[in-house]
Amino acid sequence: MPVLNWIGKEAVVKHHKEVPFRLIEPVAALSCEGWDADGGVRVPLGNLIVEGDNLLALKALLPRYAGKVKCIYIDPPYNTGNEGWAYNDNVKSPEIKKWFDSLGRPEIVGKEGETLDRHDRWLCMMYPRLVLLKQFLREDGSIWISIDDNEVANLRQLMDEIFGRQRFVATNAWQKRYSRENRGSIGDVHEYLVVYAMNPSVFQETRHRVPLDEKQAAVYKNPNNDPKGRWRGIPMTAQGWRPNQMYEIETPSGKVVKPPEGRCWSTIESEYLKLKAAGRIYFGKNGDSQPSTIRYLSEVEGFVPWTWWPHEEVGHTDESRKEIIEILETQTAFDTPKPTRLLKRILQIATDKDSLILDSFAGSGTTGHAVLKQNRQDGGNRKFILVEMDKSIAANVTAERVRRVAQGYTNAKGEKVEGLGGGFQYCRLSEEPLFLADGSIRKTVTFRELAEFVWFMETGAGKSEPPPLGGGQSVEPSNWPLAYAGDSDSANWPLASAGGSDSAILGIHRGKAVFLLYNGILKDRSDIGGNVLNGRTLEYIDSLLPDHDGERVIYGARTRFDKKRLATLGITFHQLPYDLASKTWF
Repeated sequence: MPVLNWIGKEAVVKHHKEVPFRLIEPVAALSCEGWDADGGVRVPLGNLIVEGDNLLALKALLPRYAGKVKCIYIDPPYNTGNEGWAYNDNVKSPEIKKWFDSLGRPEIVGKEGETLDRHDRWLCMMYPRLVLLKQFLREDGSIWISIDDNEVANLRQLMDEIFGRQRFVATNAWQKRYSRENRGSIGDVHEYLVVYAMNPSVFQETRHRVPLDEKQAAVYKNPNNDPKGRWRGIPMTAQGWRPNQMYEIETPSGKVVKPPEGRCWSTIESEYLKLKAAGRIYFGKNGDSQPSTIRYLSEVEGFVPWTWWPHEEVGHTDESRKEIIEILETQTAFDTPKPTRLLKRILQIATDKDSLILDSFAGSGTTGHAVLKQNRQDGGNRKFILVEMDKSIAANVTAERVRRVAQGYTNAKGEKVEGLGGGFQYCRLSEEPLFLADGSIRKTVTFRELAEFVWFMETGAGKSEPPPLGGGQSVEPSNWPLAYAGDSDSANWPLASAGGSDSAILGIHRGKAVFLLYNGILKDRSDIGGNVLNGRTLEYIDSLLPDHDGERVIYGARTRFDKKRLATLGITFHQLPYDLASKTWF
């Protein structure tokens, strides 16, 4: 397979491993309490808006959400040369540093006429983010990326390399304008939605059809007052020539008809006769036309999605600007915000009613708005995670828009708009990473915060992975510090009662029990309050899962047992912080 190369690639292909883990810290003052659409009953928080660099935020969110996201949508910089987006990843590569420093203004991507390297920078920015995003998707998950002609070719090659060409689904064309564009040699009226799925076969089986709108349903009529309701005639022909589908048909008027040239009937004669007997064949108003199969509106599940997304169905950029002005009473700094109808179409195709959706380039908050709107329409309980780097935009645009559409607002005309319901928890990234420069764990890190990280690094899974097929169980601890997206059952995890809220056991994953001895979790069962694996702490660990006969993995400050004794006990021991800081699987 052809491989895309660019300046700085060698420095960024593994950069996601160098990005430090940080913690997600809630900001109560900027959060929005959830409430049901009818008012009155408060619902648990489940949505997140994270302020911070999306590369750091994605790394911080992985321990909670790896393998949990059904649908990812991102709208990254299009790299038109006029955006001035900043490449500020901390890539410690002499090659990149020398290259950036030689440009005069290394932090800003210039116009094509000023510097010809903006495509290299864009690729350097996108690569580690896409690598991390891949880890979030479920087996039946998909990622949708908005892009235009500036980088669509590079994006396709980048996605083929990171996700695999076999995971490509489609490149959809969205008609972003409803009027002609006359400024270029050929008017630019469309953008792309590039789609990849973790398992395209599963995606095809589980994706939903596009529901009919009123305009599309208008072709279904009921001129004969059919008790089954509105219907339309579907021509009973198919392309090709099949001997058993080339029979003659006599119409009610006595006229004999055959399939048109180059076509055959769409069904064999015996099936046609059954349809005719059931009153499902229509021969036109005068009873002398070619036969059509009657299809009732009540039987229509929707359309199979296709790659042409016209503005009449999913909106346009002018519509999206007006949406923002109506909600926030001002235009934002975004040149091409996306309309909620576009995001709703993605949600209708790619998500279920209880799905988790991630947008790591949140911008004006359209994804969060669309999730709440779709939930209101179909009674769903979808959850979203939005990440926005700019502090002012995150608080005053992303969060404020979602807050207003959730709670209700007064538009620019002075009219009250009913809220959609829902809420979110606003969060920031911790200023300091989980591990200090010398490799030690930051002293302010709590047991539960470290437990979440240990579980992820040991299992490669987020908090709530379902039991694997074919046996074995996967259960995790309760009482995590944040009300994360999708945590409605957080108080009922199976091992919550095994050791209480201060239990050293993190859970069982595919037959492997994982334990953490840290921060005096065992109070005082000796060495330094139970942080060391010794005779007494082992006796307590045995009591937590007396019937477990599988592998045990224990993290602690140190152990009093030698390797031979640990092997006899069926224990794999990892010393904190050294083994954890160096442990990685992706």
